[in-house]
Amino acid sequence: MTLLNADADEQSAELARARRRRNRAIFTLLSGIVAALVLFEGFFVLRDSQAPKLVTALFAMIWGGGGMAILYLIANQLVEFTPSQWQRRLTPIVFVLPAIAFVVYFLALPAIRTFIASLFDRNGSNFVGLANYITVFTEPFMLVTFRNNVLWIVFGASFTIIFGLVVAALADRSRFENLAKAIIFMPMAISLVGAGVIWKFIYAVRDPSDVQIGLLNAIVVAFGGEPQAWIAMLQPWNNLFLIVIVVWMQTGYAMVLFSAAIKSVPTDIIEAARVDGAGEFKIFFSIIIPSIMGTIVTVSATVIIFTLKIFDVVLVMTGGQYGTDVIATQFYNQYFVNRNFGLGSAIAIVLLLTVIPVMVYNLRQFNKRETL
Repeated sequence: MTLLNADADEQSAELARARRRRNRAIFTLLSGIVAALVLFEGFFVLRDSQAPKLVTALFAMIWGGGGMAILYLIANQLVEFTPSQWQRRLTPIVFVLPAIAFVVYFLALPAIRTFIASLFDRNGSNFVGLANYITVFTEPFMLVTFRNNVLWIVFGASFTIIFGLVVAALADRSRFENLAKAIIFMPMAISLVGAGVIWKFIYAVRDPSDVQIGLLNAIVVAFGGEPQAWIAMLQPWNNLFLIVIVVWMQTGYAMVLFSAAIKSVPTDIIEAARVDGAGEFKIFFSIIIPSIMGTIVTVSATVIIFTLKIFDVVLVMTGGQYGTDVIATQFYNQYFVNRNFGLGSAIAIVLLLTVIPVMVYNLRQFNKRETL
C-alpha cells in the first residue's frame, strides 16, 4: 500500500511539473508574440514621430537593439522547453533564421522586384521583355559606362593593392612605422563625399587671368604652365584623376591588412632564407608574397567590389559628366533623374550580376583556407 501511495505521489508530482513546464512555455510564447507586436508598432511610432531627431534616434537604438535581444532570449527559452534531441537542431536555427529573414526581405525580394521591373517600360506599364537589357549592352552611353568601370577595376584596384603592399612592407622596416601607417590610414576616416569635395578643390580650375585656387593648377601655373580642367579633358583618361581619390583612400585599408599578414609570416623562414644568401627582393617575392596570398586575394576581391559599386566620388566630382559615368551613377541618373524605371532597374541588375561572381570567388577562397 505504501508503494502504491509513493507511485501515485510521484506521478502527481510529475504531472504538476509537466503542467508548470507547459504553462511556462505558453507564457513564453505569448510574451514573444507581444514583444513582436510591440516591435512592429514601434516601427509606425518611429515613422510618424514628430519628436526631435536625437530622441528618435535614441528610441530607435533602444527599440531595435533591445527588442531583437528580447526576441532572441524568448526564442532560446522556447527551444529549451523542447526535448534534448530537438534542442540541438533548433538552437542554430534560432540564431541563423533571423539573419536569413533579413537577407531575404532586404536583398532577395528587392532584387526579384527589380528584375521584374526591368522587364517593363519606363513607366512600368507595358511588358517589353529583354529590351532594356539590349539597350544596356548596345547603347553608346552604356558602353562608355562599362569602359569606365573597367578602368576603375584595372587602375583603381590594381594600384590600391600594389601601393598597400609596398607601403606595408616598407613601413614594417621603419622606425616610424606607427606614424607612417597612421598618416596613410587617415584618409579612411573621411567619407567618400568629403574626399570628393577635398579633391574637387585640388582639381579646381579658373580663368588663366585669375588666381588659381586649385592646388594642382596653382603648382602648374607656378612653373609657367597653363591651368587645365583636369576632370573634363583627355577623355577617357580624365577618369584616372577620379581613380586617384579612391586609391588615396583605400591604400590605408589594404596596408593595414597586408601589414598584419606580413607580421604573421614566420621569422625563422625569412632568417633561413637570408642565411642561404637570398636577397630582400627574392625573400619578398618568393616567401612573403606566397605566404600572404590568401590575404591578397581577399583584399583584392573587396577592393574590386568597391570599385564596381563606386558612386559617391563620381557623383560629387562630375555627376557623370565628361565621360565619367559608371554603372552606379548611370543607374541613379536613369532611375531617379530620367525616371526611366525599366532601364534603371536593368542597370541595377547588371551591377548586381557583376558583383556576385567576385563575392562567390571570395567566399570559396575563404572556405578553402578554413579547411586547411
